[in-house]
Amino acid sequence: MTGPSLGPPPGVASLSVLDWRRQIAALYARVRATADPQSAHAVWRQGRDELFRHHPASPLLPEQRPGFSGLPYAPYDPGLRFTVDVDPDVTPKRLDVAAGTDGIVSFERVGRLHLDGVGSLDVWWLVSYGGGLFLPARDPSPATYGGGRYVLDTAKGADLGGDVDPATGRGTLVVDLNFAYNPSCAYDPGWVCPLAPPENTLPTRVLAGELVPGASPDEPRPGAAAA
Repeated sequence: MTGPSLGPPPGVASLSVLDWRRQIAALYARVRATADPQSAHAVWRQGRDELFRHHPASPLLPEQRPGFSGLPYAPYDPGLRFTVDVDPDVTPKRLDVAAGTDGIVSFERVGRLHLDGVGSLDVWWLVSYGGGLFLPARDPSPATYGGGRYVLDTAKGADLGGDVDPATGRGTLVVDLNFAYNPSCAYDPGWVCPLAPPENTLPTRVLAGELVPGASPDEPRPGAAAA
């Protein structure tokens, strides 16, 4: 998730996780307050790199931290930013995630997003206390994490904005795939992370956002002309 996921592994203090989540929420507040999306993305990258480098609750394993120079990201692509309606006309479905000592953590499908030229994604709601919107996505690019990445996870502060009418429960979400990031379990298997379900698999490669370590941001996009 935005760092630690459903519960910290042994050795990570709960109050460290609390501070991590506070800093993530503050980082996304700065992102939403930055008018230019590409500048906001630079703010996000810098903030995440600093947290991964220095924070006690960083999901990096101890052997990954010496010499850490930053997470791998693809260059910002303005064509992958959308402000879209949430289509609530979906068949109800429940997603249950085994979370170790936490038991089962459940999500309910509450809508679907249609991203022009990219594909469609289901929107999930965390059923547990407090709730939260969850938007994971996976794609077939070898440069992105195979279990899927997170675009929104509002329970952990990862919220890019949008307009919602509280009276009707309808509205729009800002979905910027340049802000897709790896779940904590991509770095440390001690974290338990819900992965993107089949309904959240995009048919096209999305070379945007955080990549897997060692991946090249120069992988050609589908349909790109050869140099």
